[in-house]
Amino acid sequence: MSLVTLDDVSVQFGDVLALRGVSLRIERGEFVALVGSNGSGKTTLLRTLHGMLRHRGRRAVDAAARRQAMVFQRPFLMRLNVLNNLRLALWLAGVPRRDRAQRITAALQRVGLQGLERRPARALSGGQQQRLALARAIAVQPQLLFLDEPTASLDPTAKREVEALLAGFAADGMTLVMSTHNLGQAKRLATRVVYLEGGVVHADLPAERFFNGPLEGPAYHFLKGELA
Repeated sequence: MSLVTLDDVSVQFGDVLALRGVSLRIERGEFVALVGSNGSGKTTLLRTLHGMLRHRGRRAVDAAARRQAMVFQRPFLMRLNVLNNLRLALWLAGVPRRDRAQRITAALQRVGLQGLERRPARALSGGQQQRLALARAIAVQPQLLFLDEPTASLDPTAKREVEALLAGFAADGMTLVMSTHNLGQAKRLATRVVYLEGGVVHADLPAERFFNGPLEGPAYHFLKGELA
């Protein structure tokens, strides 16, 4: 069974139909990039996959993907130090106390923040804050990680650092679903690309085929930069 399945799912905000009859399956070990213009429905789809939004249609989650995490473009960090941000996340996730210290140490080492445990989280640089958000996510050991424009607010060096971490997570077998405006990033990282416009999925293809064609219709014009 697919990790997450959407069948004919629609999401409406007031008079706006943000998703329109979307059917999608997320398979184990994929790195899925959601692409499209502003307002196309990428973030809405991401949050629906993660179970954050009310919707019409069917959403099913396999037992192998019960443990999930999400990292946002601008992560919300508590007014605590780095260590306590992680401790709180593990407590909320129900991780036993005896396991927390080891998980925190491993997560901070993985993202390169060891030695900063006592630093106030909100005093970190933008790139460090995003790496802390990733550490907080992977510390709960999710089978499925959702990311909403995780490098959009970062400088080039910080973007490369975060991309390297995501590539490493994927190499370890983690399943990732990421929304991004950066087509170069999608090409570098993703195994599969889902293109949305107007809340509709217009293309769902392996990354190599999406970027090297042949494509038709809205996806072709989007990739060529020709959409109005």
